Amino acid sequence: MSKPIPTELNLRRQSRVLEVTFDDGARFALPCEYLRVHSPSAEVQGHSPDERVLQIGKEDVNIERIEPVGNYAVLLHFDDGHHTGIYSWETLHDLGVNHDRYWSEYLQKLEATGHRRAAGAAAGQPRRARLLYFAYLAQYLRRESEEVTLPPEVTDVSTLLAWLRRRERERGYLLADDKVRVTVNRQFTEPFTHIDDGDEIAVVPTSPTPPPKPPRAAPELDG
Repeated sequence: MSKPIPTELNLRRQSRVLEVTFDDGARFALPCEYLRVHSPSAEVQGHSPDERVLQIGKEDVNIERIEPVGNYAVLLHFDDGHHTGIYSWETLHDLGVNHDRYWSEYLQKLEATGHRRAAGAAAGQPRRARLLYFAYLAQYLRRESEEVTLPPEVTDVSTLLAWLRRRERERGYLLADDKVRVTVNRQFTEPFTHIDDGDEIAVVPTSPTPPPKPPRAAPELDG
């Protein structure tokens, strides 16, 4: 069985995401931080599993340059000076397919060391974003756009939507993960796409008609 080969690589510097499309139809949006902490270089991986070096403080890392390596890989030049990781097509595909598991394991290792990821370069400082609502969302939420201060727990698209659902309360069902698509700076995203200070974020319904309002849970009766 032939190994998947990328047909397109797009670096989104503003949102710090490398989008990779493969000839098997798979498409992944890989955050620069994720790629950096999972660099295949000996500097990170060591020469055995016991020699792996946990990468800390890479929340704001970006890719400066992508250098082709033959017809089988790319060398990613990160803005923290790291440029020894050669990412083969097989490695990129593996990082995309297993993103959720690898990322969860990385966060568990960070937690075990007592390290907590910062929300971004301006950690500890207010982060602002402009939200745009389209189609029926503008009607139901009674606004087409707004400027918001992002709470510390909002670091990516997934946590942004969760926060908006809590904030909107009875209208939160309109913002379910499977009912909307999100763009950051006019680029479609994945749930783990990073949110930065100053981002323009559009929330677009996946259907022209709003979903039905879920029924309220019936109260429990004693006896």
